[in-house]
Amino acid sequence: MRSVRLFSVGLLLLLAGCATGPKGSGIPDEEAIYDVPLEELWPSVRQFFTDNQLAFREDPGNFVLETEWREEFGGSKVAGFWHRHLVLGKRETPTRGKLWIIRVTRSAGRTLATAGDELDWGVNRTVGQGPGATDASGWSMEDQAEFQGRPIGENAIVAGSAQGSRDLVMEWKVFHAVAPTLARKAPDGKETEVAKAEAPEVKTVPALAVECGMPIIGLPPEVKPGGVMLLGELHGTQEVPRFVAQGACQTASNGTPVTVGLELPVENQQRVATFIRSAGSEDDWLKLMEAPFWRNPYQDGRSSEAMANLLEQLRQLRARGLDVDAFVFDHPGLKGQEHEDAMAATVLSRVRQAPGRFFLVMTGNIHARGIIGLPWDNIYRPMGVLLSGKVELLSLDMAYNSGSAWICAVEGGAQVGCGVRPARGKDNGNRFFVHRFERQNKAGYHGFFYVGPVTASLPAVHRGLGRPGSRDG
Repeated sequence: MRSVRLFSVGLLLLLAGCATGPKGSGIPDEEAIYDVPLEELWPSVRQFFTDNQLAFREDPGNFVLETEWREEFGGSKVAGFWHRHLVLGKRETPTRGKLWIIRVTRSAGRTLATAGDELDWGVNRTVGQGPGATDASGWSMEDQAEFQGRPIGENAIVAGSAQGSRDLVMEWKVFHAVAPTLARKAPDGKETEVAKAEAPEVKTVPALAVECGMPIIGLPPEVKPGGVMLLGELHGTQEVPRFVAQGACQTASNGTPVTVGLELPVENQQRVATFIRSAGSEDDWLKLMEAPFWRNPYQDGRSSEAMANLLEQLRQLRARGLDVDAFVFDHPGLKGQEHEDAMAATVLSRVRQAPGRFFLVMTGNIHARGIIGLPWDNIYRPMGVLLSGKVELLSLDMAYNSGSAWICAVEGGAQVGCGVRPARGKDNGNRFFVHRFERQNKAGYHGFFYVGPVTASLPAVHRGLGRPGSRDG
């Protein structure tokens, strides 16, 4: 009788250079060994990719196939990442086999490049200043021009960067589809252990129609209907909106409806709701972007190109049938504690109206704190405090590796200046993940979410008056 056996592969993966997820991360850390020859397994593997409309090229004699590139969030006008899978059939013995699936990701920019591969050993490019000098933001005029003129769209992957990682989640998706097929093919006509074998709990997607990116480690165990993941972020990066878009995509693909909360003025609620239900035409973009918020002289990172891109990505997910939605909750006309109270009340109202949904809420990290008091006001009650006890709350601080962000800071006395500035962080790799502490820390956070090296996202109006990424403005 055929069977599928599960083996711990800690040493194997270490030797092969493949990472496994920590316990409770929602990412499998075991692989399936099929007690069938590769020759019998491979046709079912090919059929899986065919059924899910994942075009591929194949080297059938060596049990290798490679899917075509797919844009993250499928068909988006603003996607900056593309993915493909390399599937390798591995022979354990003449009668046993397994699959390795490697996800290769390409970036439109240098996000995935090896550290240091673009070190400039030439003369300083800063104009009109002495050797080694830079402007107040730390970037020269040429740096700023190069950043704004970086490649975009499909052509960008040629000039971009790439990395590959073993995708155990995809391996188990294939397993769940292939195992019943192998069971039906058993020579004795009876259901075999192929279909009965215990496997890590991985919810399957009916169809892999949408590319959601590399699974976020630690996210699945925290997803629950009515739950609120409050993300305390540093405004003005490309990575946090992408983290949220990926999280929404992966959550909805796994069957849990998700709503994204954005710290945008509540006056924009109707525009946002209309846009993500629209066809995404140029006229739809103009109606979204004509709001005063996007043209405010004070651009603090919330009106960035990446934030506008996030709305486009949520629109794409809805258009492809995933149950995602969005709302806004900022009350810019209020200040201090009244401002905090109003934002918390808006978020609470949304959660209570839809208790069956999971909420991903982006806000400044001060608002996400879960303890009373700030250094300048010891009785201040942030939104994290106000929501605690009223919803199932997970408040996370942002962690990141060093890079850049669009940051507003006081310059020359009381004047506030905004621009691309260095952001200092700590290297914990390039993979997105969520980590929960055993208990709340001193700032009241339950854990942190990590987004890798950060890259500044400029105000959307700097990149075009219509859809983000356009060159029309």
